[in-house]
Amino acid sequence: MFHAQILTLFPEFFDSPLACSIPKRAIASGLVQVDTIQIRDFATDKHSRVDDTPYGGGPGMLMKPEPVVASIREARLRHPDTHVVMLTPSGSRFTQAKALEFTEKAGITLLCGRYEGFDERICDYVDEEISLGDYVLSGGEPAAICLLDAVIRLLPEVLGSPESAVLDSFSEEGILDWPHYTRPEVFEGKQVPDVLLSGNHAKIEAWRYEQANLRSSKRRDEESEHGQ
Repeated sequence: MFHAQILTLFPEFFDSPLACSIPKRAIASGLVQVDTIQIRDFATDKHSRVDDTPYGGGPGMLMKPEPVVASIREARLRHPDTHVVMLTPSGSRFTQAKALEFTEKAGITLLCGRYEGFDERICDYVDEEISLGDYVLSGGEPAAICLLDAVIRLLPEVLGSPESAVLDSFSEEGILDWPHYTRPEVFEGKQVPDVLLSGNHAKIEAWRYEQANLRSSKRRDEESEHGQ
C-alpha cells in the first residue's frame, strides 16, 4: 500500500477531491491510504498560533517553525520511510517524471503552506521542495491535490488500463499527447482524420507520433515567444 500524508491547516479541503474518481477507487481498493495531519494541533501557545510577523518587516505572516516541524516529526513517526515534500513556489518544477519517481517511494508527506510562506529554517526538515509552476496559490492544498492525483494514477493496478498512464502526455520527456477522437465520425461538419478510420495500425501510429511532436514543438515555440 502507498501511504500519503498531508500536513495542512485545512484538512477538510481534501474531503471532496479524495472522494471522487480515481483517488476514491484507489483508496477504496486498499492501494492507497491518505491521512491528513492538522498542523495547528502542534502549536505551542494557548491561542494555537501557527504564524507570526517576519523579522525585518514586510507584508504578510509566516508559518512558524515550531508547529510545522513538530507535525513533520509526527508524520515521520507514523511512517519512518516517508518522503517529505514542501510545496512552495521556490521549489523545483513538478513534472511527470517526478510523479513517477514518487511512486517508487514507500510513501510521501506533503507539507502545505499558507500566508506568505514558511520560516526558512523549516526547509532543513524536509527532503524536497516542489513547485507546480510560476504562479501563486492561496495555499499548498490545491497543489497537494494536483501532485497526489498525478502520483496515484501512476501506481500499479490503479488504472483499469496500465497503458493509459504509459501513453499520457509527458510520459516521454517533453512530449505532449496526440489528438484524440471518438464517435460521431462527423460533428458539426468536423471530420475525424481519415487515417484513424483506415484500420492501418502502422499509419495510425506514425500519424500519432507526428501529431504529438507537432503539438509539442508548437508549445515550445509559444513558450519561447513569451520568454519562458
